Amino acid sequence: MASLAPVATVATIEVDGVKVFYREAGLKDAPVVLLLHGFPSSSHQFRNLIPLLATRYRVVAPDLPGYGFTEVPAERNYKYTFENLTKTVAEFVDALAIKRFAIYVFDYGAPTGLRLALQRPESIAAIITQNGNAYVEGFGHPFWDPIEKVWATGAQEDREALLSLLTVDVTKFQYVGGSPHPERIPPETWILDQALMDRPGNKDIQLDLLSDYGSNVPLYPKFQEYFRTSNVPVLAAWGKNDVIFIAPGAEAFARDVKKLELKLVDAGHFAIETNEVQYAQWIFDFFDKYSVFES
Repeated sequence: MASLAPVATVATIEVDGVKVFYREAGLKDAPVVLLLHGFPSSSHQFRNLIPLLATRYRVVAPDLPGYGFTEVPAERNYKYTFENLTKTVAEFVDALAIKRFAIYVFDYGAPTGLRLALQRPESIAAIITQNGNAYVEGFGHPFWDPIEKVWATGAQEDREALLSLLTVDVTKFQYVGGSPHPERIPPETWILDQALMDRPGNKDIQLDLLSDYGSNVPLYPKFQEYFRTSNVPVLAAWGKNDVIFIAPGAEAFARDVKKLELKLVDAGHFAIETNEVQYAQWIFDFFDKYSVFES
């Protein structure tokens, strides 16, 4: 009988006063790949990629606070900022005794993972960025126009205007927009995301993080300096039809990354949907080419 792909398990662990839900697969002593999801999803977005990567690696995918099945007690008074998301992820990897790892970052996972890389560059073996931005060229307009307005004004009415981005139509669009095969993307993807986002109090969390995303932009020069000085290998595998984080954001990595593999996929924002096998093969080839886990 042919060997079966590894099966992901789910668990929770309490760190930073938060009950972090995560998916994991692969041998415990294998090299680690940490998957960091984006808005408005959770580790569920990696459900098909995890067993593919786990044939060679230990794969760990947490739900960030405010997403998926991670629980943040009200008494924790958690402030939903990217600084705090990074702190929680840092305590999460420490609790799992993960010392060195590659990171796969998407959307909100990018500033979270890159902030972590600034804090502990020696821990990061490689970066896979899938529509995970680190350059101002990557912002797609008009999508970011109302968000950038909040960054500029901080006005409550401008903040409340962002509620229009938290509807099921927009969530669905993030999955199927730009995809040449929208009929292959199962509806439970956006329906699960929306159901979790519609929980009492969650919309305010989303508004907090949309408002705070602007705090990442001043760090872009530091991210770029890190790319130049660390010599970290980067695979930028980008949905070229994404209107949120657009293709020039992927191409910009070439300015600063010496060990760069650039792949532009005929896909939208959630480029991994329907392209998991291709992504897994690119990741295997990328890790092998740069001997990522051999040093």
